[in-house]
Amino acid sequence: MLKKRELLLSQTRPPGEDENMVPVLTARKACELPINEVACVLQADLQVGLSHQEVGRRRAYHGWNEFDIGEEEPLWKKYIAQFKDPLILLLLASAVISVLMHQFDDAISITVSTDLSVDESSLTGETTPCSKNTSPQTGGTNRDVASCSNIAFMGTLVRCGKAKGIVIGTGENSEFGEVFKMMQAEESPKTPLQKSMDLLGKQLSLYSLSIIGVIMLVGWLQGKRILDMFTIGVSLAVAAIPEGLPIVVTVTLALGVMRMVKKRAIVKKLAHRRNSGVCPSVRVLSGCCNVICSDKTGTLTKNEMTVTQMFTSDGLHAEVTGVGYNGAGEVLLDGEVIHGFSCPSVAKIVEMGLESLQQEYVRLEEQPFTSEQKCMAIRCVHRTLRDNPGFFFMKGAFEQVIRLCTSYNSRGSTLPLTHQQRELYQQQVSYMGSAGLRVLAFASGPELGNLTFLGLVGMIDPPRSGVKEAVGTLIGSGVAIKMITGDSQETAISIAARLGFYSKGSQCLSGDEVDQLDLQQLSHMVPRIAVFYRASPRHKLKIVKSLQNIGAVVAMTGDGVNDAVALKAADIGVAMGQTGTDVCKEAADMILVDDDFRTIMSAIEEGKGIYNNIKNFVRFQLSTSIAALTLISVATLMNFPNPLNAMQILWINIIMDGPPAQSLGVEPVDRDVIRKPPRNVKDSIITRGLILKVLVSAFIIVCGTLFVFWRELQDNMITPRDTTMTFTCFVFFDMFNALSSRSQTRMVHEMGLCSNRTFCYAVLASIMGQLLVIYFPPLQSVFQTESLSLTDLLFLLALTSSVCIVSELIKMGERWRGGANRDLPTDFFHDV
Repeated sequence: MLKKRELLLSQTRPPGEDENMVPVLTARKACELPINEVACVLQADLQVGLSHQEVGRRRAYHGWNEFDIGEEEPLWKKYIAQFKDPLILLLLASAVISVLMHQFDDAISITVSTDLSVDESSLTGETTPCSKNTSPQTGGTNRDVASCSNIAFMGTLVRCGKAKGIVIGTGENSEFGEVFKMMQAEESPKTPLQKSMDLLGKQLSLYSLSIIGVIMLVGWLQGKRILDMFTIGVSLAVAAIPEGLPIVVTVTLALGVMRMVKKRAIVKKLAHRRNSGVCPSVRVLSGCCNVICSDKTGTLTKNEMTVTQMFTSDGLHAEVTGVGYNGAGEVLLDGEVIHGFSCPSVAKIVEMGLESLQQEYVRLEEQPFTSEQKCMAIRCVHRTLRDNPGFFFMKGAFEQVIRLCTSYNSRGSTLPLTHQQRELYQQQVSYMGSAGLRVLAFASGPELGNLTFLGLVGMIDPPRSGVKEAVGTLIGSGVAIKMITGDSQETAISIAARLGFYSKGSQCLSGDEVDQLDLQQLSHMVPRIAVFYRASPRHKLKIVKSLQNIGAVVAMTGDGVNDAVALKAADIGVAMGQTGTDVCKEAADMILVDDDFRTIMSAIEEGKGIYNNIKNFVRFQLSTSIAALTLISVATLMNFPNPLNAMQILWINIIMDGPPAQSLGVEPVDRDVIRKPPRNVKDSIITRGLILKVLVSAFIIVCGTLFVFWRELQDNMITPRDTTMTFTCFVFFDMFNALSSRSQTRMVHEMGLCSNRTFCYAVLASIMGQLLVIYFPPLQSVFQTESLSLTDLLFLLALTSSVCIVSELIKMGERWRGGANRDLPTDFFHDV
């Protein structure tokens, strides 16, 4: 025995480990060993366990039964990280130059007694309880968790029976720990919106610095002082940088998250993840999610086995309505509701599950379900007839029940069971099985071996209400739905077909087949696969990676431990709030409070709306920034007097990045946006159509402002009235430009002038502020302005409204040419 122990220790101890310490057995290794050998390797007594001294010694070496979770990033580091943004760096550089110039318990145990049935759906996705025994498993180096029939895992639920076990792994050495380590090692990908913002910042920086460099060079060639040109260059840099962009992105995302909370979806973080520079929420909030990989059990379905069909022993087919465990539902025979015991054949089956009848009987004996028997039986006696020997009721697999039957029930009468009847029942079992139903057979009688067959019941884990409609809407908008489950092929295909994303011509793939493919081969096949069955956490992660490998933006939903790693690897991980495990919620980016799959559709809709709002802000900000940059540049290069003084430029900058601009981020979501295809992940936030609108708006603003300045400057003398008219003209242009920027495709009258109240208040406040600058004496001295007449204001309003009118005409022209869909991606991911 000692030699055997040394051999086992040498096989399980990692190289370099202290010989005096106890090695940790993996579930796959432990399940192949007999009980006594496991106890021998772990140096444990099966009767008394470990002494307190031994527990302390092992804990000092192996650590506590918990996961090593890294410390949260300090607040000051998060603050410093914000200065990596190119826009912020440019603004800081300008400012510097201006200053210079004036818990877990998680163990695996091996059972040492029988009759134990465990629900491992949270770990494997398999809804059928797994029977446990003490027999060691044989062979197979690629054994998965589901095949370890002599191992019980923490986090799973005992359905029946009892057992005694020995702990073989704790903390990160357990099966939960393996999932946790895989999750920690998996880095989150960079988001499309993050990439778009980075690209925009770099483009603005490059273009601004190039233009400023040209202006400084031209001024120097004209003989102007280099210091003056450098000062002008710094001023232009400040005017050109849309410093409000990072604020609007953050505020818009935060407001979107708040709206999603009202829809029962919680986005966990807006902060960037450590070492990845990724804002988790923007994956779905950027509106480009084009694939949803969904777990079946507990996500698409209720994880509540529900009876849907009945086949009586005398050949009657009945349907059963109702979903889940709430007890609501009816039995329909030929479309008619069966009341009470009006149909004896159906009543014989139904009465076995009625609680009111169960209370009338006393249970004398029970034969529990085991993996060998595949059935259970109880012997009962009526409370008023306790002297009788009792009556047996049995349910279980058809093959096990039918062999104990000698007769069958036919409309209340008992008839001998013939070979033809057995064949009929067998055909019905096969039919139900091909439909994805789990079949239970029922029988009763005075003694085992002399039972009367009563009929068959077909059960399925039903889809959640509203999921089918949500799936249809998502598929119609170009989002592919893929089911990844640990359940059987028949059950998975049946659910997928019911939900509408598996039809004739669709394909499915097993976990074993996924193992046989490398990442490139799987990436080539994955667009055509609708259902992945018998999938483990390893398979789910590989599937997500293969989808990302072909450019898909993947959302992964799930509720079990087996989904955690894939949730972490996906572009957006979505966990179920009610049925989801803690490990699953920790890995996810978003949690559905009510476990409603439809909330994902609302999140995608909200995401598309948020992205459009950010795009609207970019249009307004760029057109105004380019207009200001061009106005100052033209005045400098043409040796014109400065049309605006420093305080007026500062006021315009405040308006550009202030309330009117910020209010564009809270524009209500267009109801039709969910029907539009996902945004292409490779598309820049600045499209050709957007650039055209920006340049047209900027051109109109510059021309109109220069016209007013030229009109007022005809006496060749700059007066406060000249700058006031020019200043007010630019501000009014900004207000009308913001109005037309509320949508890229919809007209102002279609949106409703007051549909965004925040925008109305912001514009009203800006106009009131401008009037105070013009008419309030203390501010007149600060901004060097003077009062304007009503005629002047009406003239400026008529002129500046042109930018809005032209923008509306461009939208109308795009509709006539069918150009409203020009910016929509045509190569979105949808092959199912």
